[in-house]
Amino acid sequence: MSFFPTPGPGGGFPGFPGGPSVPGGPGFPGGFPGTPGPGGAPGGVQAPTAPPPQFVPQMSATTFAVDPGGIRRCLFRNTYIWLNNGEQFWFYPVFVGRNSIAGFRWFGFFWAYFGIDLRRIRSFTCF
Repeated sequence: MSFFPTPGPGGGFPGFPGGPSVPGGPGFPGGFPGTPGPGGAPGGVQAPTAPPPQFVPQMSATTFAVDPGGIRRCLFRNTYIWLNNGEQFWFYPVFVGRNSIAGFRWFGFFWAYFGIDLRRIRSFTCF
């Protein structure tokens, strides 16, 4: 007798992505909810096709907390982010949650899917 689950039909384990009768398994296009799809983002959201602007905007007044409602207006727009630790970068948000934001971060030559806790963001501005 084995104490470890065995793969179900289709190769996945029951109750896990790719398993039978669960999202990500046969008959569930798009995969398990919240996991990266084609293009590296959940739901198949694609990265921007062009680089962000070549300038660094002026940081606005320091905020004490970034509110999901405030940053939500930046969805699908080029956004410059300053973190509490001094990092700063261009970002293209595609999802805003209660405590985090996800999207594509510009790494100088390419966009990569990236997520961060809202508490780590010092300031932001979007265009």
